Amino acid sequence: MDKDMQYGDDYKYIPTTSIGSGVTQVVAPDVTCHTIQVVNICIVSKSSGWVLVDAGMPHSAEGIIQVTEEIHGKGTRPEAIILTHGHFDHVGAIIELIEHWKVPVYAHQLELPFLTGKTDYPEPDPTVEGGLIAKLSPLFPNDAINLGEHVKALPEDGSIPAMTGWKWYHTPGHTPGHISLFREHDRVLIAGDAFVTVKQDSLYKVLTQEQEISGPPRYFTTDWKDAWDSVKRLASLKPAVAITGHGLPMAGELLTSSLETLVNEFDKLAIPDYGRYVNGDAKLH
Repeated sequence: MDKDMQYGDDYKYIPTTSIGSGVTQVVAPDVTCHTIQVVNICIVSKSSGWVLVDAGMPHSAEGIIQVTEEIHGKGTRPEAIILTHGHFDHVGAIIELIEHWKVPVYAHQLELPFLTGKTDYPEPDPTVEGGLIAKLSPLFPNDAINLGEHVKALPEDGSIPAMTGWKWYHTPGHTPGHISLFREHDRVLIAGDAFVTVKQDSLYKVLTQEQEISGPPRYFTTDWKDAWDSVKRLASLKPAVAITGHGLPMAGELLTSSLETLVNEFDKLAIPDYGRYVNGDAKLH
């Protein structure tokens, strides 16, 4: 492994999966969603190449390379990797992918401390209201990883390198530098974990992928006011289809009505009744 890059000391394989693991779905003619265990990555294609959004679970690099080569051909590589945020399940294979493809990585400026070894994420909260996944969350890595000079800040004007026609939107709450990606002409949204389409705290629903719009995963979300504002911002874009970090893609009237309900009842549907970060007392360490 490149000596200039390293995962945190708590980096490890997490033995959890869902019935959707390994499933690839074409969400738009040039946008493909692929599920790795319990998290989604996106491949955004174009005539001159493609871009990867997020980097899956720990030890998933081989599977990511395989699915991208099935779409674009053996030996191909993306023009860039875009990270919605730096939690372990979205950067789990990032170092191996950088080493294999030799491509730049982009994330929000406020996410860079977690991606350059400077700041660990707040510890996941097993006391938060929720199901078994929340109780198991202390097993999840939260140490900063270090990508060194391989990761760069996204342009401040909202543009996304190698993704013409797309814009990034700052959607904090789940993490300080969380972003979502949106394309105006067909209203495709890549939401990351700003909201998800499965109750991520429930082991049963994670395993079965029962579709249900929800706020960001509770055990890792540290600012619920920002999280609510972010959902409002994304709903105002009126997306036609949304790929979220967890759960099945959602589209059409179901997406519209579900997002409206989430915006209006976020305090009841998303914000937990109790937990370490419910009152915004997250501590970075």
